[in-house]
Order: sequence, then structure tokens, then C-alpha cells
Amino acid sequence: METDFIDLNGQSFFLRSWGAPDKQPLLMLHGFPEYGGAWSDLAQHLANDFHCLAPDQRGYGQSWAPQGVDHYTLSKLVSDMATLAERLETPITVLGHDWGASVAYGLAMFRPELVKRLIIANGVHPVPFQRAMAAGGAQSAASQYINALRAPDAAARFSSNNFARLEQFFRHGMGVDWLSDTLMDSYRTEWARPGRLDAMLNWYRASPLVVAKPGEPRANLPDLPLDRLMIQCPHLLLWGPDDKALLPESTEGLESFAPNLTRMEIPDSDHWLHHQQPGKWLKLSWTGLNTPDPPFAWLIRA
Repeated sequence: METDFIDLNGQSFFLRSWGAPDKQPLLMLHGFPEYGGAWSDLAQHLANDFHCLAPDQRGYGQSWAPQGVDHYTLSKLVSDMATLAERLETPITVLGHDWGASVAYGLAMFRPELVKRLIIANGVHPVPFQRAMAAGGAQSAASQYINALRAPDAAARFSSNNFARLEQFFRHGMGVDWLSDTLMDSYRTEWARPGRLDAMLNWYRASPLVVAKPGEPRANLPDLPLDRLMIQCPHLLLWGPDDKALLPESTEGLESFAPNLTRMEIPDSDHWLHHQQPGKWLKLSWTGLNTPDPPFAWLIRA
């Protein structure tokens, strides 16, 4: 792994990379409450075929973390990564997980000339997700944690007692506990950087998506420009079926927005599938489909 600070739109961002620069670039976008180092488990399995690039996104780790919710709208988060992608051999392959999936979808929707292929690992397109969260059903119930993370005092509550509440959420709130104590300490180090936790939470606060109360469907939803939210590039959706936070209904109807979609379920995995036996699920992705063109082999040959 190599590390460097890079300038994006006049601000400093921390970037990790694996593999030779002459390989095709793979932009890897982490979610909450992780950072660019979260891709270390997977990148070692991909570095022979890709130049893996994993930035700490805005507000995370060692990257720029401005104060104020307005700095964390999706358009600004996408602009950061679009600026990085413009420096690479474009169009590129983009892999996103959790909130990183939202930025990856944003790149594919609003800067399609930059994205050759899109891989999403337990992440959601805004329209199917909003429909599911607003329905008042199982996904609404599973998404109630978002309200807690949006609260004005969330940073104080989740950082108290050496981040005990955030650790509980991270290790048990979205799947099984895959973290060692040593690795947990590395996450605490990133969370404890000045202003970082509040900045990370601002991603939730800046989102216009509505979370209904269980049993109380919502109709006053944000106006989403459906025609602008299409994914025209080849799209691979990898899914850990045991995810407690993102349920299968959160991706229902995705084909309407991604006509070139391939779905692949990774058995015995949950929200943290990229940490859980990454070599095993990559092997499944190459050989587990009864097609002449399994998704990852197809990505690499292109």
C-alpha cells in the first residue's frame, strides 16, 4: 500500500493505493463509519488486476473536514471524486459501499463520461431506497438509526466513553462482528481526529431522504428527477443477504434505473461483505455464475 495527500478542488485529501499505476484504475469509495483503509482487506485480492485507489472521503480520516452541514450535500461529495477521476485514465471502474455507494451512483448518474463500470456492494440507489424507507414497513423500521445519527447531539453521544455507542453500532448494528480489538483501535484513531465524527454525521444530515415511522407511510417525499437518475453503464450489484440495515426491498425496481444490471448475492455475508472472506466472494464473482462471462472476469477483460 502507498499513501499520499492530494489536492482536490483546493483542499487536501488522503489517498491510499494498491497495485501498479499502469493497471486499470479502480476507485474504491468507503461508507460510514469507515475510511479509505477499510478497503485493505479487499484491495490485496484486486491489486494484480487493478490500480486500487481508496481516498478518505470528505469529512473522514485525514481528509478535509469542513464544519457545517451544507458542505456535505451529495453534489459536493460527488464533485470531490469527479475531480479525482478526471486525473485518471477515464472512464474508470467505480466500487462503492454504503454511503460510498451513494457517491458512486452519483458519479455514474451525473458524470457518466467518467464511469466505465459501476460496482455496488450493499449500497442503494436513491429512488428504490426512498420508496422503501417511506413505506412504513420493514425498511422504515431498519432505517430508524438514521434519525439518531442526524440528531444535533449525535457526535457527543456517539463519542462518549471512548466511542462506546458508535462501536456498538459498528460491530453489532448492521451485521455480525468481524472486528478484532486491534482493528477497532485503528477506527477509534480515525474517529477521534478533531471534528471528524460530526463531519461524518453531516453526510446523514445533508441527505434529503425521508425516513417514515414504522406503520406510518410518508407521502411528502423529496422531488427526485427520475430521468436524471439513470445508470447507463454496466452495473454489478453485490449483496450480503444478512444485512440488518439495508433489506432486499431497498433495491426493488433497480432494473428500471439500471438496464445493464447484474445482481450477485454473496452467501454468508451481511453489510460488511467486503471484510468477510473477501477472497472467497471474489472467487464466487469470477466462477460462481452459470454464464460465460462472470462479472469480475468481464470487468477485467474489458
